[in-house]
Amino acid sequence: MNDGMADSGKTAKRPRRKKYMRITFFAFLSAFAACSDQGIGLSPDLLRSSPFEAVRWSPGGGYHADPSTLSVSLAFSHTPDRASVERHFSLSGNGDRLGGAFRWEGKKMHFLPSAPLEKNQDYVISLAADAHDTDGVSMDRAFEGRFTTRPDAARPVLVSVFPAMNAVVDDPYAEIRLVFSQAVSPNSLRDYVSFDPSMNGSWRLEGEGTAAVFSPAEPWNHGRRYEIRIAASFAGNAGMTIGKDFSSVFIIGSDMEKPRLLEAWRIPKSGVGEKLVEGQFIWNSGWEKDDRLRLAFSEPVDTLSARNCLIAGEAPSIRMETMPGLRDEAVFCFETVPAYESRFSFRLKTGVRDGAGNESADEYVFRVVADGGGSKPPALVGIRLPLAPGSGTDKELTNYAVDSPFEDLPVEDASAIGNGQERYPYSKQTETWIECYFETAPGLTIDTLSLMALFRVETSNNALVFSPRQIKAHSFSAVDPQPGWEQYQRLEIAGYLTNTVNSGVVNVQIDSGLKDSGGNRSEKAFRVSLVK
Repeated sequence: MNDGMADSGKTAKRPRRKKYMRITFFAFLSAFAACSDQGIGLSPDLLRSSPFEAVRWSPGGGYHADPSTLSVSLAFSHTPDRASVERHFSLSGNGDRLGGAFRWEGKKMHFLPSAPLEKNQDYVISLAADAHDTDGVSMDRAFEGRFTTRPDAARPVLVSVFPAMNAVVDDPYAEIRLVFSQAVSPNSLRDYVSFDPSMNGSWRLEGEGTAAVFSPAEPWNHGRRYEIRIAASFAGNAGMTIGKDFSSVFIIGSDMEKPRLLEAWRIPKSGVGEKLVEGQFIWNSGWEKDDRLRLAFSEPVDTLSARNCLIAGEAPSIRMETMPGLRDEAVFCFETVPAYESRFSFRLKTGVRDGAGNESADEYVFRVVADGGGSKPPALVGIRLPLAPGSGTDKELTNYAVDSPFEDLPVEDASAIGNGQERYPYSKQTETWIECYFETAPGLTIDTLSLMALFRVETSNNALVFSPRQIKAHSFSAVDPQPGWEQYQRLEIAGYLTNTVNSGVVNVQIDSGLKDSGGNRSEKAFRVSLVK
């Protein structure tokens, strides 16, 4: 670039005693006369009244696109004292002083930097006022010249900020948005933008880098006052800083109302639900194995906070079926089926949060009994078997209830009473059956595969052996059911019984795990103990 005038880069004046002489016309005549009388000539420098100063400099102020073509020089009004000028001269780039060498052409000094000038730098040429010419006349004021190799030397300006100053924000996950006049540096966002109190989160740039958006990693604290701070060192992509500190204040939450639990409901798999009654000494009966719990709130709440506040005491663990988010109700179910006739409680603690961060202040307790009719597990009521399986119409059917153990089982060899084919001869397989009567939930039946796997007859002293071979749910060997047990489900287990001469205890047993057609499962084992 062409040399520019030095005035464009000068600093403000500071008071200084001038070393050059101001000579009045009268004094000039007196001195001239005295010198003439003595034959002495008057020096031209003595007549000079202009100050010593830099009258031109290069490369000149403003933006220079190609730093490799630039030369740094100063041209002076008088012959400079070179050592003085070199001692008081400096060139800095982005605040760092640059080393180099000097070259002189008369009154013009050239500075040759040790390293080439670079792009995206702000340079300052300085010459202190103590620099003087060869007659000892110092500068009236310091010299300073500025130039830049940045494409845009303007400082970034904050155009807008959200939330605005003193704004009240209801969204606990609200994003902060800062819009600048030019693209900004991601590193500056991390290093020079802060929150008080501090907040974890991440920054992203939008709008070609001019909009900075902060996403909080966790909710802003309800009711808190937050301050956004931008330090003066915050820089744009061009490297220029914002130049001055900035701060803005916002408040989280205008909603101060705490959420409340309105109702708790038992929700069946099908059909109409039933509202639960709250209280320490109130039991809500009728809970079925597939029932769910629905909690209804006075306003949308964070369902995850509701899950964390809900405790199922003395019951299987629970899980939330409702998707996480802000909702005015949440539905929960058990991970496994509660034991039939077990008692448990749902306790909702304080701390359920709404969208504004308000937390519930009340605690609720709902006590429940898992005794729903449809969840009743199957149970063995009793058995019936013939004492004379080979007879005609009179099979001598004998029944035994589960709750009356160690009754007599007269399984006899018919040789003692005649007609050995009608009863149970020793050491011979006799075709017979055992009827089992079951109590089940309404409309449900026994899972016959489950019964087949769990049914067995055990004896002591090898009293007899029963080998089952078939389970019948109809076309029974005995047409009519046991009187008094007509309401129960009847299943016939057909097989072979081999009698022995030994006496002993006979156990007709169904192990735990018996299932019905509705999936109800008995955790109890059933046994009818008889004495042969």
